[in-house]
Amino acid sequence: MKTSPITSLLLLAIWPTTVVVQAFASSSSHKTLLSPPKSFLQKHHHQQLNELHTTTTTTTSLNLFGASTATKSVASAVTNLIPRGGAASAIAEKVSSLASTPNGSFNLALGVLAACTAVLKISNKANADKDEEKVVKDPKVKSLQMRFLMVFWLLRMADWLQGPYFYQVYASKTFGAATGNAMTWVSRLFLTGFASTALFGPLVGRLCDTYGRKAGTLVFSLLYSLGAMSTKSNVLGVLLAGRVMGGIGTSLLFSAPEAWLVGDAARNGLEGSLGETFGLAYAGDSIVAILAGQMAGLAAGTRGPSGPFELSVGFLILGGLLAAFTWKENVAGNVVSGDEEAGKDGDDDAGSKPTIRDAVKVVKEDPKIMLVGSIQSLFEAAMYIFVLNWPPAVSKAVSAYFAKFATDSSAAIATPYGT
Repeated sequence: MKTSPITSLLLLAIWPTTVVVQAFASSSSHKTLLSPPKSFLQKHHHQQLNELHTTTTTTTSLNLFGASTATKSVASAVTNLIPRGGAASAIAEKVSSLASTPNGSFNLALGVLAACTAVLKISNKANADKDEEKVVKDPKVKSLQMRFLMVFWLLRMADWLQGPYFYQVYASKTFGAATGNAMTWVSRLFLTGFASTALFGPLVGRLCDTYGRKAGTLVFSLLYSLGAMSTKSNVLGVLLAGRVMGGIGTSLLFSAPEAWLVGDAARNGLEGSLGETFGLAYAGDSIVAILAGQMAGLAAGTRGPSGPFELSVGFLILGGLLAAFTWKENVAGNVVSGDEEAGKDGDDDAGSKPTIRDAVKVVKEDPKIMLVGSIQSLFEAAMYIFVLNWPPAVSKAVSAYFAKFATDSSAAIATPYGT
């Protein structure tokens, strides 16, 4: 049975991932990882299948990683796929070097997976282009998407940059006479931000509808920047104030930009493009999150745990400037399409703008809204509990496993939280 190039890439992608998973699952050197499929090995080095089964249960002499017997077995099998020679030796040495550090291991897995994803994406696009005719996009839609997506991705980049090092930056603080361990105070600061979002969220949405979604986006950039800069302080009051501003900013981030998009699309009669635009926004957001993690790791390595927060300020300023100069303001009750007069509609609706009481009434009348909100709240709660407990847990696992590669046993092993 022959193996296609895409299958080969996928199998290569799975290999470093299984090594990392095995590393964190156990520090034992006697467990066996899954070896690559028979046909995959057979194609590249033409060994008998029964020989492969025999050798996978014994200790190989190749010490690519300097790790457990199981890791050596997989490393040996994959290394045999590379043709012999100077280039092969250089590649093996590079892989060995990468896999001996936390950053290297994660980046190795990320690089292989990214390459496989790119190949699959290009392959799918090539097949799709054969069957579909190109549709010319309306210039107005292009303009709207460009103005929104650039701002949206910059602001999301700022948010993603701060996430990985949230625990680390607050755990590194000393609060003078304040009592309690690091987890206690990090939890309290975490809770302060969520309480701020819950308390001010409804008011913030109302103010955006009244005074403008563009204005709300600019206020988000300002508040989130102040919150990020507060991480430079060791004063507990300043850190708490920063979390309050960050909580209000979070409410604005998840309401103002998207509300602006909907309003501007309605004003220009482009409501039909909203589905595509939101799809592009959140597909791109995934790529932004991956890039932000790598950038956060570099910033933290250079400037300490507050480095990613400092870097995020630059993206917030750039996003705010783009919004200020490329967006036109829109407010609730003042959005019209076609040749209607916006001023007239705004006057008619000025006294009948929806209130929080009206919103509560709508939720009561439609149980599906409450159900969706409850599901989202439970999901977010589980995610943030994980986010709070993940850094200390993964740091302990990384230190325990990669200590065997360290030349200095007393040296601290940095955890690449951004990955």
